[in-house]
Amino acid sequence: MPPDNSSKQLSPTVSNFDEGQATEVCGACFGTGVRIVPGKGAKICDGCQPRRGDRLLEAARVPRRHAACTFDNYRVPDGSSSLHWALMKAKTLVNDYPSVERGLLLTGTVGVGKTHLAVAILRGLIAKGVSCLFCESGSLLKQIQDSYNPISKTSELRVLAPVYQAEVLVLDELGATIPTDWVRDTMYQIINKRYNDKKLTIFTTNYLDVPRIESTQEPEIVSRTFSKKGSSERIREMTTLEERIGTRLRSRLYEMCNAVIMEGEDYRKSQDRRR
Repeated sequence: MPPDNSSKQLSPTVSNFDEGQATEVCGACFGTGVRIVPGKGAKICDGCQPRRGDRLLEAARVPRRHAACTFDNYRVPDGSSSLHWALMKAKTLVNDYPSVERGLLLTGTVGVGKTHLAVAILRGLIAKGVSCLFCESGSLLKQIQDSYNPISKTSELRVLAPVYQAEVLVLDELGATIPTDWVRDTMYQIINKRYNDKKLTIFTTNYLDVPRIESTQEPEIVSRTFSKKGSSERIREMTTLEERIGTRLRSRLYEMCNAVIMEGEDYRKSQDRRR
């Protein structure tokens, strides 16, 4: 005779997952996120929104360093018109979504808050129930390389699936990786897939569309002198965005994004001086 399980039946607000672990389910919408209001039809369930927002934020993989970045705590120095403009463009994208056809290409020197604004955009969209993903381009490329290792438990498709599927993607530090043929081809394939699928993408990069003026204050981006067989040769490094990512990909970005140039002082240096 089978055991009597009638006393163990779950209430309508609880369901079982993962070998009997109980998880609460909203009694108003039963986990669907939509509740039926008599005479008014389907409405977003307010009781589920905070929990859904928490799940979406966790799934976005925002680094802990930037997890608290919002529009409210983005500081624009007095007189910085370009940073104020960038903040307005970022807010407008969130306010207008989903009626947005183009993402943003946030370009500028280090420390002006490009990543801060990109994460603030994600947080704003997540609050509207949009699935988002944050990726640092160098880390993404490293994950793809690791997937080629037969010992690795990941596959290239497993790494790239979330990147392809996210409604909105932030790709941070575009062009930062040494631009080998493999790097350019791989980044092109990734971004071209989102381009063809008309998926919104936010990019940040330190590289502009024109060569930077040589400066002793920024030795990492100016021409360097290399010694070769007793002589010295002046070799200009690749300092434009097109040189870093390739002509094909830069062409895609013209159609995918509105470029926003951010000019200002490195806020990290400002913080150091205030100590």
